[in-house]
Amino acid sequence: MARDLTQLELLTELQPVAEANLNRHLSMTKDWHPHDYVPWDEGRNFEFLGGEDWDPSQSRLDEVAKAAMITNLLTEDNLPSYHREIAQNFSRDGAWGTWVGRWTAEENRHGIVMRDYLVVTRSVDPVALEEARMIHMTNGYASPGDTEGLLHSVAYVTFQELATRVSHRNTGKACNDDIADKMLARIAADENLHMIFYRNICGAALDVSPDQAMAAVTDVLTHFEMPGAGMPNFRRNGVLMAKHGIYDLRQHLDEVVQPVLRKWNIFERDDFSDVGERARDELAVFLEDLAGQATKFEEQRDRMLAREQAKRERQAS
Repeated sequence: MARDLTQLELLTELQPVAEANLNRHLSMTKDWHPHDYVPWDEGRNFEFLGGEDWDPSQSRLDEVAKAAMITNLLTEDNLPSYHREIAQNFSRDGAWGTWVGRWTAEENRHGIVMRDYLVVTRSVDPVALEEARMIHMTNGYASPGDTEGLLHSVAYVTFQELATRVSHRNTGKACNDDIADKMLARIAADENLHMIFYRNICGAALDVSPDQAMAAVTDVLTHFEMPGAGMPNFRRNGVLMAKHGIYDLRQHLDEVVQPVLRKWNIFERDDFSDVGERARDELAVFLEDLAGQATKFEEQRDRMLAREQAKRERQAS
């Protein structure tokens, strides 16, 4: 059985891949400006400066869109914690360090533009939003699971970036507002490019140290949770988002997990030892159970939505 590579050995082995994918990212990414996606002419002062404080009647978003926007924004707000984790697991030298800085700068734009949009349009309560931000950022973030280091980090962010892309894109549609839709589509495009960088690094790691990388992938997926899991009202908002198709178990499995595993040829590879095979078998069992959970949730959701529709029809008649 091949020994596990150290963090330094992995960083050294994967350095050319990181450099090539950094250059690929820089050639494909498009700079954009948060201020272009904010309808500034809708803005006005709050009471502190002689204007009017927020009132729920001022929002044009429904409860689902509000919950999704707040969840997505608070997730982006925790960037300092994510930066700390990725900087610790990568390196400040060469392509690794350049990527960490570039990724952080690009991610920061997401929080900037979403907050400006929500506050200017008075879409959510700015006081409650700020209170939630303070709580969430004070709590910070730590990756779930038992595996630590570079492999765990790149495996997790591969799935997380893709999940965030799906959530942002669907939130944009749920807002029923052209500006919000374009803004979140722009953010989702960034997240997709970030995902590709991490996916390619993790794919290369599977070639360099198959058993070690397979164990990390299995650990990440069997312990996976979104980075916003500790924020205020996360469970309530998550249920609303799942119920209305923003992000649910089926999307997690079919649009996030399975496409990445197929890209890595996880279930077709023949370069694992017994250690890697056991990790892959564990993952296969987990995915089968996850598919069952997704089906059960969909059935429950369909029944619940049907009951709600019938209730609305009775009230209208």
